[in-house]
Amino acid sequence: MKKGELTEGVVTRLLFPNKATVTDAEGNTCAVKGALPGQRLSVFVKKVRKGKGEGIVREVLEPAPNEIPAQCPHADACGGCSYQTLCYEDQLALKEAQVKELLAPYIKDADGRDLWEPIHRSPSQFAYRNKMEFTFGDEVKDGPLSLGLHKKGGFYDIVPVKDCAIVDNDYHRILAATLEFFDRKKVPFYHRLCHTGYLRHLLVRKAVRTGEILVALVTTSQTAFPTGDSAAERAEDTPGRAFGAGMRSEEDVMLTEWKDCLLSLAYDGKMTGILHTVNDTLADVIQSDRTDVLYGQDYITEEILGLTFKISQFSFFQTNSLGAEVLYETARDFIGSLDTNPDGTPGQVLFDLYSGTGTIAQMMAPVAKKVIGVEIVEEAVEAARVNAGLNGLTNCEFIAGDVLKVLDDIAEKPDFIILDPPRDGIHPKALKKIIDYGVDRILYISCKPTSLARDLEMFTACGYRVARVTAVDMFPGTVHVETVVLLTRVN
Repeated sequence: MKKGELTEGVVTRLLFPNKATVTDAEGNTCAVKGALPGQRLSVFVKKVRKGKGEGIVREVLEPAPNEIPAQCPHADACGGCSYQTLCYEDQLALKEAQVKELLAPYIKDADGRDLWEPIHRSPSQFAYRNKMEFTFGDEVKDGPLSLGLHKKGGFYDIVPVKDCAIVDNDYHRILAATLEFFDRKKVPFYHRLCHTGYLRHLLVRKAVRTGEILVALVTTSQTAFPTGDSAAERAEDTPGRAFGAGMRSEEDVMLTEWKDCLLSLAYDGKMTGILHTVNDTLADVIQSDRTDVLYGQDYITEEILGLTFKISQFSFFQTNSLGAEVLYETARDFIGSLDTNPDGTPGQVLFDLYSGTGTIAQMMAPVAKKVIGVEIVEEAVEAARVNAGLNGLTNCEFIAGDVLKVLDDIAEKPDFIILDPPRDGIHPKALKKIIDYGVDRILYISCKPTSLARDLEMFTACGYRVARVTAVDMFPGTVHVETVVLLTRVN
């Protein structure tokens, strides 16, 4: 195997997240992304290091023996659902095997017995997402306006995904109507290289239990009419029509027409909010310099396991509502009962670190003396406080700040700790502080098992052992999976 050559081989191994090993007829190996076990591939070798190649897939010469047609027509171009050509049982088996291999050093008990518990499936394999962020652009350079997702392996090309399989028909309706409206208006999209243009993103959220829908159009503050039909040029003939003048601007009129367009659609759910968010940052992220409510309210409500949650445009919330119920039921099962006082009242203080909008904290609040949540995103903390009020929970405290720093300022000591960190896991210094509390049990929920495996190494070195472990598939069709681990301190 040499750098710059094409080679053929079969995928003999697949590690999380979708890191495949292709083995050729001579036994040489090359690492690629975006493949499935058993596929025969043509691979371009980009480099060779210590006898092992790294390359990119040029062609699938033979599908895997267990591959099936993708249900989504955009699966190949989009690439977001890498496992959609596997039946769901095979997806679950593959994810389970990947996580077990990563955690192998930590999931045996003292007698060598396997502690792994079977993976939990998502209640829905398709149309399960409650949030999507679409991007405006073009599918090919200088092509017509497109609205969808980034093309597989690309940053600038936008694939229209009008029939995306992991969202329901209300998303399809909103996406198609919005694209048709702005294409007809000839409104320019924001070019990420030259930083000019108006249309940036379209965010859609829909609650599964309530059916409430929130839509946010994200644009720059640049004029939407940069050529001869601009409001500024017509202002001389039509006083008050220029941006910022006393009468409604061209932008206001256009946004009202777009809002009315969305409100004219027939939905399976209920449109409860339409927003316009201005974002002038150079980064390709959705954030708000200013947000205006064009219709209704700026949030939706969702119900999870009997609790109500208010979800705004930027709130962190699990993107699979029904899957979240499975995840949190699994977490509650792992935690079991918390100790009570002699009179039967809750007696333990629970820390929920990296608490997001406080979902887990609120589920545990009825059996805890007090729950303290720590989250670095201030908006999420505000949402957690509001949600706790909606649910009538008075024993929850939510603190905004970095876990590494905030722990030094909390007077209470925890009896139980829940960890649900971001994808990169826990900062080593924060992890040391958590371990130093010396609590008997810790629940760790991870969205990236490679980070979890790294953190488990430190936990086990400091006297903790895995007591229970499983995975929850929150993202069918994709490479992602949640892992739940209960750790106990060995005395």
